[in-house]
Amino acid sequence: MLEFANALVLMLLGAMLFFPSVVAPVVFSSLPEAQAGVFLRSMFPRYYGFMIALSLIAALLFLVANDESAYQAAIVCLFVGVSTLWVRQWLLPRINAARDEQLAGNAEAGRRFDRDHKLSVGINMVQLVLLVGIQFV
Repeated sequence: MLEFANALVLMLLGAMLFFPSVVAPVVFSSLPEAQAGVFLRSMFPRYYGFMIALSLIAALLFLVANDESAYQAAIVCLFVGVSTLWVRQWLLPRINAARDEQLAGNAEAGRRFDRDHKLSVGINMVQLVLLVGIQFV
């Protein structure tokens, strides 16, 4: 159980590193801005869904392992899953709406977009650090 749970965490970490370091830059350098935005809007819900599924399955497997150190990993994975669900269901729609308003010329919406986007990146970075941490505990 622990080996499979750790494998899921490693897959999750790989996706979390691959998306912002490879996918997003290639999209923005290969597509016009409007098409890049449409593409990424279709990718982000899937990316977050993948993160939610892997982290919650890993949390369950860590719990089933019935090992004291695995409980800490389960809590981290549960936090990642729940916080990603919040980002996907609440923050992402706000980011998209603010971006639409920004593109329509609303400067205040541009500030909201920047703030909310930075929040989503910050949450993702905290998740990444926590997931890396459980690989060394």
